[in-house]
Amino acid sequence: MKRVQAACICQTLRFFQKDEIPKTFRERRSKEELEMYKKSLKDSGTDFRILEEKPQEDGSIVIKIIKQYNDSPVGDYLK
Repeated sequence: MKRVQAACICQTLRFFQKDEIPKTFRERRSKEELEMYKKSLKDSGTDFRILEEKPQEDGSIVIKIIKQYNDSPVGDYLK
């Protein structure tokens, strides 16, 4: 028999907007979208750690994140 003792998922996510809108608006909207994503993780009780957050030339933001997988315990992944 096997049982999951700890599990996390590692993702690289890009928050971006359409190119037709001005760059300053794209930057602001991408930042707002990222903040909403972080809030949704906190509100749902998902454990997570952002390893890297990089603004891009086109106004998008790329993050590398480790987060809890489903309701599995995270063990020492997020220490």
